[in-house]
Amino acid sequence: MTDDREHIAYEESEEIGRSEGSFFDDPDHHDEHVHDRGPHPRRKRALASCLVVLVVIGVVAAVAVFAVGQGIDRVKDMFAGPEDYSGEGTGQVLFEVHEGDSTTAIGRNLKAKGVVKSVEAFTDQAAEDSAAARGIQVGFYEMRKQMSAESAFDVLVDPDNLVHSAVTVPEGARVRAIVDAIASKTDISRKSVVAALADPRSIGLPASAGGNPEGYLYPATYPVGPKDDAVDLLSAMVAKTESVEKDLGVAAGAKALGLTTEEVFTVASILEYEANRDEDYPKVARVIYNRIEQGMPLQLDSTVSYASGREGDVWTTSEERESDSLYNTYKHQGLPPGPIGSPGEATLDAALHPADGDWLYFVPDFEKGTTLFTDDYQEHLRNVEKAKEYCRTHEEC
Repeated sequence: MTDDREHIAYEESEEIGRSEGSFFDDPDHHDEHVHDRGPHPRRKRALASCLVVLVVIGVVAAVAVFAVGQGIDRVKDMFAGPEDYSGEGTGQVLFEVHEGDSTTAIGRNLKAKGVVKSVEAFTDQAAEDSAAARGIQVGFYEMRKQMSAESAFDVLVDPDNLVHSAVTVPEGARVRAIVDAIASKTDISRKSVVAALADPRSIGLPASAGGNPEGYLYPATYPVGPKDDAVDLLSAMVAKTESVEKDLGVAAGAKALGLTTEEVFTVASILEYEANRDEDYPKVARVIYNRIEQGMPLQLDSTVSYASGREGDVWTTSEERESDSLYNTYKHQGLPPGPIGSPGEATLDAALHPADGDWLYFVPDFEKGTTLFTDDYQEHLRNVEKAKEYCRTHEEC
C-alpha cells in the first residue's frame, strides 16, 4: 500500500505541475486569468499611492498659483501708489493750517476733513515739490471734499488762496457778540453788519424766526474774502443754520413735540447756557418740558441774564428777576419769546429728543463738573446751597 500511495502522489504531483506549467506557458490562458482575478493587492496599493501623490501635487500647485497671484497683487499695490481721489472735488470745506504744522500733519488734517483720500498721497506731492511745500502759509483755505492730492496741494501752495480773515461763532454766541467779532476780525464795519441784520430778507432769515436773527447765526468758523460784505457773511451763517435744521429734521421733530421750529431753537439755546455736557442736555430739556406741562414757571437765570445783559456767572440778582421783560421766566410762564443765543447741533438734537424722567429741578455740580437733577424741591434747595457755597470760594462760577 505504501508503494501505491507513493505512485498516486507522484502522479498527482505531475498533474499539478503540468497544470501549472500550462497556465504560465499558455499566453491566452494567462490573459484570461488576469482579467478574471483583478489586480494584484500590491498593484492596488501602488495605484492608491499614485492617486494620493497626484492629489497632493494638485493641492500644492493650486496653493502655489494662489500665492503667486496674491504676490502679484501685492506687487501691483506696491507700484500703484497711495490711495487718491481724482479731480478737484465737490462742496466746500474751510481748512486751517496751524503754526508749526508739518506736511504730514497737514496731510492728516486734510484726510480728517475728507479733503484727500490718504495722508501718503499728500505727502508724496509735498516731497515732489518740497520748495513749494515749505511755502505753505498759516491760515484758512477754502477747499473741497474729495480732492486729488495734487489739487489740494496746489490750493495750499498758492498764497492767493489764503483766506485773509475768518470769523468764529462759538456755540451759544449771541448776536451782539457776533457783531463784535465781525467788526474786530474783518474789514466789515459794525454799521454795515447792523444794517444787514435789520433787513432779515437780505440775509435769508426764515419766516419762523419772526425777523429776529438771534439763534439763527450758526456756530462755526466762516472765511471772509476780500470782496465779502456783511450780507454775504451773515447769509452764510443763516444758510448753515437752515442746512443743519434740515439734516436734523427740526420741523417734523418740533411738530411731534407740539412745538414750533422757533420754540425748538429757543429750548436748544437755553440748553447752551444751562448745561455744559452733551449727556446733560437731554435731561435739562426734559426738565423744561416737565415744568411747562405742569404749569410751573421755568425760573431760568439764563433767560433773565439775556434780558439784563449780565455775563460772567450763572446767577442773577433779585432786581434782575423783577424785570418785566418777556425773557424773565421767573415772572412769565412758558418759554421766552425767542432764542437767547446760537444753538449747536448737540443742543438742537437734545431739544428734539429729551430724556425720560420726572425731574423738575436741576443745578450745576461745579465740584464734579456734572449736573444734579431731582423732582424733590427740598433736595433741590440743598443742591443750590451746595453750588453757591462752592462758588463763594472758587472763581470758575
